[in-house]
Amino acid sequence: MGCLGNILWFICGGFISGLTWCLAGVLWCITIVGIPVGKQCFKFAELAFCPFGKEVAYGGGAGSLLLNILWMIFSGIPLAIESVVMGCALCVTIIGIPFGIQHFKMAKLALMPFGANVI
Repeated sequence: MGCLGNILWFICGGFISGLTWCLAGVLWCITIVGIPVGKQCFKFAELAFCPFGKEVAYGGGAGSLLLNILWMIFSGIPLAIESVVMGCALCVTIIGIPFGIQHFKMAKLALMPFGANVI
């Protein structure tokens, strides 16, 4: 079921979501200081392309908090808004509810990506 879910997800907004995470990663990697942030973006782009069958575990310390604050100011809010809008649009139909829930999971991740691990 996970494979079929990932294929349908890719069609129902996963492609766009993954591309925006990749774009954010490329923009962060322009500077040397932003490379760790860009690597995190690419890790979550992979999750955005195929989220079914994967879990996100949150944790972290003070360093994660500081990076999350910087992230939210520069990149997190636009990515979260994109995911919330697509999630709301998909939740209008009964068939789209599982995909909308995945978009809401990605919106939470867009606000707090540091200290999060994909399992």
